[in-house]
Parts: sequence; structure tokens; C-alpha cells
Amino acid sequence: MSRTGSEIRKSEAQSKMIQDRITAIERHLGTLCDTLSSYTRKTARLRDKGDLLAKEIVNYAEYEKINPTLKKGLTSFAEHLSAVQDYRQAEVQRLEAKSVTPLSNYGLLCKQTKNELKSAFAAHDREHSQRKKLDKIQQKHPSDQQQISQAQTELQKASVDATRTERALEQQMESFESKKLQDIKKVLTDFVNIEMIFHAKALEVYTQCFQSLSVIEPEYDLEEFLTQIHPNNDSRRLSIASTASSADRLTTPGSTPASQR
Repeated sequence: MSRTGSEIRKSEAQSKMIQDRITAIERHLGTLCDTLSSYTRKTARLRDKGDLLAKEIVNYAEYEKINPTLKKGLTSFAEHLSAVQDYRQAEVQRLEAKSVTPLSNYGLLCKQTKNELKSAFAAHDREHSQRKKLDKIQQKHPSDQQQISQAQTELQKASVDATRTERALEQQMESFESKKLQDIKKVLTDFVNIEMIFHAKALEVYTQCFQSLSVIEPEYDLEEFLTQIHPNNDSRRLSIASTASSADRLTTPGSTPASQR
């Protein structure tokens, strides 16, 4: 049995709504994928700059022969800074695999759904054409039952084909929507987890970077430097030591400045 004009219009409106939705989803997910890709690339560039920074610090530490505590602190600092970049590399790989790649697949999925839409619209067009043909025969040859019967049969076939195509499209859209909802939730959940893991690890290692700097003793290294440029100037070193000792006494809890005695 052929469909009524109202049923056909309803079916066409549904197909148009699906077409508009697929176009919008393709655009939004495409933009989201591009932005996540850019985010991942910039994270990779930050990793490279971090590696370069660690390398330059190592180069300076290897050069430094006069300031022993600075050399030790820089070497340890660079080692921990390099470890942060290892975690950043893992972050980049996980972002690519768990966030960018799943979204990039939607280009093909949207294309497949659009092809189904083309089939649905083509089926609607054939149904329209057969209905117009039947109406024309009924108007021009109302008594020609053979032509009318043949046109009715062709219209019925076109209606069946349009209905079948429409149901296939509905099933595909239901599957598409379900997958899209699950994927977007998973992609963003994975994104947050990846970032939290990296920042937690990075905070731990940056703490070690900070602690590495505590071994640097500027006064001691300065004395070593002065020893190098004034190897026989013992009085200079004694003056520095005396100044440091006086400063320590003044800042010792319970001590009283001379002016207050």
C-alpha cells in the first residue's frame, strides 16, 4: 500500500532534520578534533623546549668547575626537569591515542551517514515521481484501468523502497547517536584523566627540582671563586667567613644586637 501525502511529507521532514544534524555534528566534532590536535602539538612543542632547557642547564653544569655546589644543584635540577618531559611525552602519546584519534574517525562516520541520506532522498524522489505519474494518468485517462493499475503498482514499490530506506536510516542514526554520546563522554573523560596524571607526576618531580636547588650555597661558591682569582689572599677569605659568622650570630634566636645591650 502506498503512503499518503502527509506520511511522505513527514518522512521528508525527518530526513531533512537528520541531514541538518549530521552536518552540524560533523562541523562541531571536526573543529573539536582540530583543536585537540593543536593542543597536543603544542604540548609536544613544550616537551621539546623542556628538553632543550634541561640540555642547556646540563651544558652549563658540565662547564662549571669553580662553583661546586652550583654544579651539583644544576645537574640534579636538569635530571628532574628532563624527567618531567618524559611524563609530558607520555601525555602527548595518550592524548593522540585516546582523544584525537577517536574524534578523527567521525569524518568517515558522517560521510557514511550522508550516503544513507542520499539514498533516502533518492527514494523519496522516486516516490514523488511515481505519485505524480499516477495522478497524471488518473486525470488524463480515468478509464484506463490497466495504466492506472500499473502506475499504482509502481507507486507501491516506490513507497515500500522509501519506507525500507527510511527505516535503515533511522537505525543507522540511532547507532550513530549512541556511539557519539558514548565517545564524546569517553574522549573528554580520558582527556581529564591524562591531564590530571601528568600534572600530578609533574608536581612531584618539580618538587624534586625545587629541592635540588637547596644544595646550592652561594657564599661557599663565591669563596671558591675568590680563591681562584686570589689564590694567596687568605685575609679575604677570613673576612668573608667573619662576616658570615657575624650575620649568623645576629640572626640567632635570643641574640641581642650590640646597640640594644
